[in-house]
Amino acid sequence: MIVTKKALPRRTVLRGLGATVALPFLDAMAPALTATSRTAAAPAIPRLGFIYAPNGMFLPNFHPAGGGGTGYAITPILKPLEAYRDQMVVVSGLSNRGLVSPNEGGGVHTRAHGGWLSGVLPKRTEGADIEAGKTVDQYAADVLGADTSLRSLELTTESSFTVGNCENGYSCTYQNSTSWRTATTPLPHERDPRVVFQRLFGDGGSVEARMAQMRTDRSILDSVNESIGQLDRRLGLRDRSAVQDYLDAVREIERRIQRAEENNASTPLPQLSQPAGVPDEYDQHVEVLFDLLALAFQADVTRVSCFQMARELSGRTYPGIGVPEAHHSVSHHQLNPHNIQQYTKINTHQMSLFAKLVDRLHNTPDGDGTLLDHTIMLYGTGMGDGDHHTPYNLPVTLVGNGCGQLAGGRHLKYEMDTPFMNLGLTLLDKVGVHVDRISDSTGRLSDL
Repeated sequence: MIVTKKALPRRTVLRGLGATVALPFLDAMAPALTATSRTAAAPAIPRLGFIYAPNGMFLPNFHPAGGGGTGYAITPILKPLEAYRDQMVVVSGLSNRGLVSPNEGGGVHTRAHGGWLSGVLPKRTEGADIEAGKTVDQYAADVLGADTSLRSLELTTESSFTVGNCENGYSCTYQNSTSWRTATTPLPHERDPRVVFQRLFGDGGSVEARMAQMRTDRSILDSVNESIGQLDRRLGLRDRSAVQDYLDAVREIERRIQRAEENNASTPLPQLSQPAGVPDEYDQHVEVLFDLLALAFQADVTRVSCFQMARELSGRTYPGIGVPEAHHSVSHHQLNPHNIQQYTKINTHQMSLFAKLVDRLHNTPDGDGTLLDHTIMLYGTGMGDGDHHTPYNLPVTLVGNGCGQLAGGRHLKYEMDTPFMNLGLTLLDKVGVHVDRISDSTGRLSDL
């Protein structure tokens, strides 16, 4: 027997004073025509994310040995993702040859990042006449972002306000922005978790009003209690549990941001220091931003994201993992065993932070599966080996099933210097976005 019911709209939100909280997908949002014994599953929504790590990697500790296939041995840098081997594809042989400028000896870091997701050589300028290329994520956002409140979400651990000449006559903008909406429109990346939280769950209004709300001890969820009560009366037991788990996650992130603000407020900071909501500790900063990214995907606030682990030329040190030397310095390893060891520690540590995001996606229900089932995350760098400063044989890891479009458990080894943008076109196809060509692309990766 088939009966009809009125489904809860997919764009249902909880509204309150100064807050609009989007909801994850619920059974009550399934199509109105259902069998009496069960609710039909709604079509899965694809998400696409890009994670950028700076200064390349020590490739022998990233790329699996051998000719590719399913029986590859996990390498040291990939070890944090071993639990997700069946949902991971490691890719080797891809290059961004278009970012090589034979007449320039410097600027390689800036070109590697500025053209990573477009394959377009950035214009050498330190002025306002910047120019690069539209990036893969923004082609995806043109389509996937049409039905979400944010077309895309850009996050970073670094300040985006560095200006002027950052390397060999290249504008700092090329290091600030992974994502470009057009060839001349880089998108700003946000580093302050509080600002990101307000973008996801605030209700607009003036900056002053939103800042005043931040300064209160009240949770943003307090203002939507009435809406929560009204919604609960329309939901079944499983949906009520899912909503409560989601709101608990929102509140926990809010508490973490508040703790970071309190800790920072107790420490005198110099002028032009980091915003109050930025944790002092790097790992905590990355983790809270990753959790916000996962919430944004879960609530369908956005379906496309770019995340910058750190800027190119990053001199960050990692004493907590036994690396007091600057990241950029040890990336110039010159095959020195100590430098290689320290370089690999940093690469592996950043991968372990990414693995926590993958954990979060795997443990978050979404429709008839999990967020990881419906997402493709690309983790990579704009250079291959940091000592060589070239965009050849780029480190690439894909994690997630992409709504059944990506089969894991494989190492795909392509002919050296296969265009990286061939991967870009293929990923777009897998999330339902067709683009004929991007920069130097020559086709699709048919076996991906």
